[in-house]
Amino acid sequence: MEYVASAGDSSPFTLNRPPLRSTRRKTLGSTATESLDQKSLLSSRKRNASPLVKWEEVSQTTSAIITQPPDKKSMISPRKRKTSPQVKEQEEVKQTFSVTFQTPDKTSSVSPRKCKTSPQVKDNEAKQTSSVIQSSSKCKTKKRVCTVETVPEGTVVCDQSSKKWKLVELLWHTETDLTYAVCQANQHADSNECKYMLRLGAKEGLLFNEQNFHLRAAKPDAVEKWLKLHKLDFLGIPSCVGFGLHEAYRFLVFPSMGQTLQTVMDEGNCTLSEKAVLQLALRLLDALEFIHEKEYAHADIHAGNIYINTNSHTEVFLSGFGHAFRFCPSGKHVEYRQGSRTAHQGNINFISMDSHKGAGPSRRSDLQSLGYCMLYWMTGSLPWSHHSQTSSAVAAEKERYISDIRGLVSCCYKQTKASGALQDYLTNVMSLQYTEKPDYTLLKAGLHESLQKMGGSLNESLDLQVTPSYIYTTIPIFCLHIMMPLHVVWKILSNFEDVFIGITFKCFMVSKTR
Repeated sequence: MEYVASAGDSSPFTLNRPPLRSTRRKTLGSTATESLDQKSLLSSRKRNASPLVKWEEVSQTTSAIITQPPDKKSMISPRKRKTSPQVKEQEEVKQTFSVTFQTPDKTSSVSPRKCKTSPQVKDNEAKQTSSVIQSSSKCKTKKRVCTVETVPEGTVVCDQSSKKWKLVELLWHTETDLTYAVCQANQHADSNECKYMLRLGAKEGLLFNEQNFHLRAAKPDAVEKWLKLHKLDFLGIPSCVGFGLHEAYRFLVFPSMGQTLQTVMDEGNCTLSEKAVLQLALRLLDALEFIHEKEYAHADIHAGNIYINTNSHTEVFLSGFGHAFRFCPSGKHVEYRQGSRTAHQGNINFISMDSHKGAGPSRRSDLQSLGYCMLYWMTGSLPWSHHSQTSSAVAAEKERYISDIRGLVSCCYKQTKASGALQDYLTNVMSLQYTEKPDYTLLKAGLHESLQKMGGSLNESLDLQVTPSYIYTTIPIFCLHIMMPLHVVWKILSNFEDVFIGITFKCFMVSKTR
């Protein structure tokens, strides 16, 4: 006999279910709410994509693989196991799972709101940004340092204006570019008769930056306007008469500028006279004032980028704008930021501390580099010349002497009298601020006054009669260690002259009597 309970019965045999009349409506509502909850749960899981869920899935897959019985084919000797293709596939699969089988990161389990303020997350982001900066700087240096293969002489290249140039002779080359004597393709000329020179380098290398500089700041019209405005007879900014691409290279064409100052100094391994250095500095200051007014810094001043006209010896050109930097775009000077560029760009013996620290070079950078060049041209040495292989050591030496100009000059001049004009120039340029505009008139006035006292002027040819650099060190040492001992020996021999004469006379008489 079955017991049927009423709706209001409270006996222990009462079934726990709702009345029949409301069952359909409530079940429909409950199923709808359950489906909505499941959908919201799935969508939230998809949105969050928590790494913990992924961790559980990976652990389940790996546990399923581990619980599988071992394959009979895996029971192979170690020698055959290396050559079996099936075993290799199994090992690759296991390696992939072993790679994915890693502990979840603690920072990944943090909520998005806390993740922004978490110190661990900030540390990780800082490490990532630093690693990105380091890798990008390495990539930049790799792009810039490139070896250019020589192009055969007689090759004809075509520039952007469809003008053809013939490579006559390779004049010199560096790690980044080649320099040829060229003429127009319809002419026949020797290297001495060529009126143009062509520089060829990597397509995306330093010549690309130099081409942009000439197109923006050094057009021939701008140079002519500057000459008339400042009443100058000459400005040492070369005019680019053509540019283009040849295979994987970029080339620029210039009128022949003569030979580099470096070749002049290398011919005799010598230094220049103070008069010649002052003449060079005044010409270069005119060129630097022009490019600074055009919002650019040269950033790589040294003897290899300075050309001297061999015909007149009065024209000095500043070339090599591959590292040129626009420090004042649209009239607003850039801020000083270390590490914003690749550090130690340019010739490390002469670049400024701004370039050593990776900051964008400014006007003071060029003037300081010119000061280092003047000091080296006069004396033939710098305190950091023996550290040329390590950029950090050179930068440390320059940092030490930036506030000790007298010590810097005395270290280079040694026992000889230092140039007062050079010391005053270095004192002025080393005290400049990063964004400060130099007083070019004051700088040139000090050098020009010293040049006039020597009886020189800018209108006469450069005094390139070089002085041997060993005259300051080798000759005094030779006199002390060689000449003085010989003099002492000669004095001793002269004192015993009578003794030697007497001995020889007695020997002669004895032999005669016998």
